Amino acid sequence: MAESEIKLLGAWPSPFVMRARIALNIKSIDYEFHQEKLGSKSQLLLESNPVYKKIPVLIHDQKPICESLIIVQYVDEAWSSGPSILPSDPYDRAIARFWAAYIDDKWFPSLSGLAKAQGEEAKKAAMDQVREGFLLLEEAFGKCSKGKDFFGGDRIGYLDIALGCFLGWLRVSEKMNGVKLLDAAKTPGLAGWADKFCGDDAVKDVMPETDKLTEFAKILFQAKANAPPPAN
Repeated sequence: MAESEIKLLGAWPSPFVMRARIALNIKSIDYEFHQEKLGSKSQLLLESNPVYKKIPVLIHDQKPICESLIIVQYVDEAWSSGPSILPSDPYDRAIARFWAAYIDDKWFPSLSGLAKAQGEEAKKAAMDQVREGFLLLEEAFGKCSKGKDFFGGDRIGYLDIALGCFLGWLRVSEKMNGVKLLDAAKTPGLAGWADKFCGDDAVKDVMPETDKLTEFAKILFQAKANAPPPAN
């Protein structure tokens, strides 16, 4: 398939864009990566995702697909000849989707809340929520992996992508706050999984370096601090 037929609108620091990039890598799909600039939205993005106006957007044969986990499922189904991303068993597939929804709806807001927390008590509360989430995910990892390296078993799957895309920002949070949130002593399964995930061929070239992502985070936080308050 010609490379020009597949485009991904995104930005390198975005964990949600990384989900799409990992899925495409798993399937060995070549694509054009159109990077959106911080603080602006291209005309192509606005036309491709008029509802949310957000990245990522996958454009396949001039048809846009939006929302990161929907894109991952689409890639898995559209290129079924490659390695499977979603579990083949209906129950396992449902469980993977359940935990992916938990990550997006509960766990990641705790992690992002750490950056917004004002004062030591608020930061401690956000850290506790992140760690409590990891305890739940450690239990889920034990059940989903069935003793293997990944949530998806022998190779990276849907739930690995859903959680693993946030590891770069997790490391940034740890570095900027001088703490360890993913503790090998309390969650050994997840700690070992994180190392294997980041070293996987489908991931290692799209996972941002911690120092580079930290510098971007500082620019992002400064831009938000300087932004005018929203109009009433």
